Amino acid sequence: MYLSFNKRNSGYRYYLTNKYWVIFIALFCAVLWGSAFPVLKVSYAELGITPDDRYAMIVLAGIRFLMASLLIFFLVVVGIRQSPKVKIAMLPQIFLLGILQISLMYFFFYIGLAQTTGMKGAVLSSASIFLVVVLAHFVYANDRLDWRKALGLIAGFTGIILINSGKDFTFDFSWQGEGFMILSGLVSAFGTVLAKRISKEIHPFVLTAWQMLLGSLLLIAVGLPHLKPQAMVFTNKALWLLLYSAFLSAIAFSLWYAILKYNKAGEISVYKFMTPVSGSMLSALFIPGERFTLNMFMALALVAVGVIIVNYHRTIPKEALLREAPY
Repeated sequence: MYLSFNKRNSGYRYYLTNKYWVIFIALFCAVLWGSAFPVLKVSYAELGITPDDRYAMIVLAGIRFLMASLLIFFLVVVGIRQSPKVKIAMLPQIFLLGILQISLMYFFFYIGLAQTTGMKGAVLSSASIFLVVVLAHFVYANDRLDWRKALGLIAGFTGIILINSGKDFTFDFSWQGEGFMILSGLVSAFGTVLAKRISKEIHPFVLTAWQMLLGSLLLIAVGLPHLKPQAMVFTNKALWLLLYSAFLSAIAFSLWYAILKYNKAGEISVYKFMTPVSGSMLSALFIPGERFTLNMFMALALVAVGVIIVNYHRTIPKEALLREAPY
């Protein structure tokens, strides 16, 4: 039996099913995730974490998502007055989601990003967008990959390549750098499909809080015993960066799971193209040595075109927004 939103929160459904609000929320989440690239790069330097200290990176990721989970639990209980309880029978699926979307994904992401440039990492991490659209084609009967989606994906990915061309974008490959970024995208894609299934039965905010809590505890349990003394030096700046990282994760994941509950996984994942674009732009603003280029603005235009192609004159029956028919 599927659980529905609390009646007190029924007003959310309009914003989660209205096409224009869905686009706005999806883009907002993508920009928040894009900001993680420069924030993480600056955090490594501020904390004194070296590129080869993977255990410090794992613990940092664990602390970030533990804080994010506590923020969401507070929002659930105090803000929207939703019960944070879940059925015991659902815990294995939530724990699996936590392993995919938090433990494994950010294990690969944190270590991989330390071994490559932020720009190149943004391109490679976008592999999850393609994989979600392709997986959704095989999992959901009403989320087919058609010519419109294909053209949108091509335009968006062309923009991502363009934004990185001529600026530290080489074709050198290392397993722990570029390889880990690709694996991060692969794990994220499977996690997105699983999250959509589970979010039909659990309030998206509650689901986000639990998967972050379980995933973060696993990261901390793995990394903490091997953490070197003075591996991380928390300055005031580092603390603010950590707080922001936790905040962006809490907001972005919660809102993303909320729209994922009512919309097609393959369709809304297209908007994740804005993540590497915004990551590149924010890097140019906040990281010394980075600057705006003509390629950056041309890439934004291509991403916008891709989004328009995917959604132009596309009518979705109301009932299709409220359910999906798996094979």
